Amino acid sequence: MSLAYTSWTAMPYAPLATVKQRLSVGAPLPCSVYDGDQTLLLARGQTIGTLDQMDALFERGALVDITELQSPLERVLHAPREALPRLWGEGLGRVNQALMHAPIHGFTVALDDASGLVLGLVERDPDLAIFQVLRQEGGADVEYGVRRSVHTAIIGYLVAQRLAWDPEEMNKVFKIALTMNLSMLALQGQLARQRCPLTAEQRADLVSHPLRSVELLLTAGIRDDDWLQAVARHHEMEDGSGYPTGRGDVGELASLVRRADVYSSKLSSRSHRDALAADQAGRQMFMQDPGHPMTAALVKEFGIYPPGCHVRLESGAVGIVVQRGPTVTTPIVACLTNPRGGPLPVPQRVDTSLPKNAVKGVVGEAAAPVRVSIDKLISLTVG
Repeated sequence: MSLAYTSWTAMPYAPLATVKQRLSVGAPLPCSVYDGDQTLLLARGQTIGTLDQMDALFERGALVDITELQSPLERVLHAPREALPRLWGEGLGRVNQALMHAPIHGFTVALDDASGLVLGLVERDPDLAIFQVLRQEGGADVEYGVRRSVHTAIIGYLVAQRLAWDPEEMNKVFKIALTMNLSMLALQGQLARQRCPLTAEQRADLVSHPLRSVELLLTAGIRDDDWLQAVARHHEMEDGSGYPTGRGDVGELASLVRRADVYSSKLSSRSHRDALAADQAGRQMFMQDPGHPMTAALVKEFGIYPPGCHVRLESGAVGIVVQRGPTVTTPIVACLTNPRGGPLPVPQRVDTSLPKNAVKGVVGEAAAPVRVSIDKLISLTVG
């Protein structure tokens, strides 16, 4: 197949005739059709009325944007690394749209579409996914409640992967985490900004939200019993101290999602408290739940210096972890300051296995003079 690539921002085109086996007269087009000068002729979903019209399009050299024909995973796997930040933004935006407007007709399709893209990104580069969780990326267009759900979903998926769960269960964990708070997304944002104690109404909504989320999923057409049961029980505890029913038969899916949610909460800032440093969050998880294999897998997956956290080196320089390293104590770090604390004009990767560059400890974001975006992270991870 001959493709007309110019850049990632330009669309990759191929002749319409190369995908003729996917076209049918009267059926919705699987992709948009363009003229030779890339002018839109027919939008995706429109129809070709007759065989003569189809042949005429072939003869005039009509083009298609082949990215529209790729699955979300294919798009991510074939994208150049510099395109990954844009794809993360697109994926988070799709999740935001699907969750904030649920339940609507087509919710399951929208959720599958958004989940496929984000999961592809997680598989393509788990370090970038962890960076999303630590750095709270997503921008103002992604609501607080949705962002928390996405972070919990990423954490849960990575931990399930480390526990060697089968792909179907891993994907289910991801969707359970995305939809567990469907009935309280707005309340989550409100509580994150709120400094006063919960009102009686807020507390009642908080306690009942698992069951109300199940009702919304049923309305949206979800019939997977494991999915619905895990959403209903994602705040239950094995000792019966959870809510909304105080039952002890929680199930593995709900149990993992709850732990991922707790960890995500520790890493999230609110109006009345700062986010915990990654090493503190991991230490608290381990102390609160000692010996449990899910918690042990979570702490191992994220480590003490996960991508996105700021660290101080033995030299005195402050940097940001951009990748997990060969050992838990030797992550890949990009220095943001010199040893005296002055900002560097360009971040510099350092070898933390060298004594002078060894990681001394995690520091707050305030210790760094500049914030590194995910776009910059891309160049740092390959540099």
